[in-house]
Order: sequence, then structure tokens, then C-alpha cells
Amino acid sequence: MSAHAITAKSRVTPGMKGGGGPHPQETPPAEDGVGGTGPRETWNPTKGWAAGPLTAIVVVSLLVSGFFLAYAIIIL
Repeated sequence: MSAHAITAKSRVTPGMKGGGGPHPQETPPAEDGVGGTGPRETWNPTKGWAAGPLTAIVVVSLLVSGFFLAYAIIIL
């Protein structure tokens, strides 16, 4: 018997239509998401506290850039 004479049977999964997908009654419902899974955060302020850290970052960056500028001027 040659290799061409052997034909594979078509595989049919139980519960599947000819189109390849499960029946509509067998599909699980869609997920709602994870939006409300945690506890409600009422203690965390949404705005008003960001000015302090932003000011600190700006001041430190200006000090560092001023140091390097003064160092470059002294070297030249």
C-alpha cells in the first residue's frame, strides 16, 4: 500500500457544528471586566497634592543644572 492510498479521516469534535465553532448555547457569557473588583478608595485625594512633589523635582533639577553650568564656566 502506498502512502497516497492512506487517507486520514476527517476529525470531528463532539458538540461542534460543521463550521468549527461551538453552538451559541454552549458559549460562556462575556466578562464584565475588572473595574469594580477592589474596595472603594475614599481616602485618596484625587488632586491638590501634586504641586509639592513637582516643585521639589523642579528645584532639584535647577540646582543640578546650575551646578553643572557653573562647573563648565569654571573649567573654561
